Amino acid sequence: MKALEGIIIKELDVFEDQRGWLVEIFREDDMAFRPVMSYVSMTQPGIVRGPHEHHEQTDFFCFLGNFKVYLWDNRKESKTYMEKMVLDMTGKPFVAIVPPRIVHAYKNIGQEDALVINLPDRLYRGKKKEFPVDEVRYEDNPDSPFRID
Repeated sequence: MKALEGIIIKELDVFEDQRGWLVEIFREDDMAFRPVMSYVSMTQPGIVRGPHEHHEQTDFFCFLGNFKVYLWDNRKESKTYMEKMVLDMTGKPFVAIVPPRIVHAYKNIGQEDALVINLPDRLYRGKKKEFPVDEVRYEDNPDSPFRID
């Protein structure tokens, strides 16, 4: 599978013992990326979140569950402009780092609720939530080229 320019995908190592399991999501000695906040979302089976993009924000997603992830390069200056990438990492915890202007969506393709942790490099709506949301949403646009199959 050809990766879109600037996308980083990393399958996470799962450390298991009699108590359960553990994965390291982020280590500062592993990459130059620096998050400024974090949040967790739960997605029910069959539900899609997105597609949308950010003008300035990079997302650092950690997927825990059965997800299909859709990515479209919407950067005119990119070598992979308007190319699409679909990831099916069923059951494998993984990280996807999605830079600005990459349209992204994901769908829980499993039978159980699944979690996504995001550690973006921008504060949602800026400091004290006083700024506009850095998002362009495509979910309700039937003419959008960014569609989930």
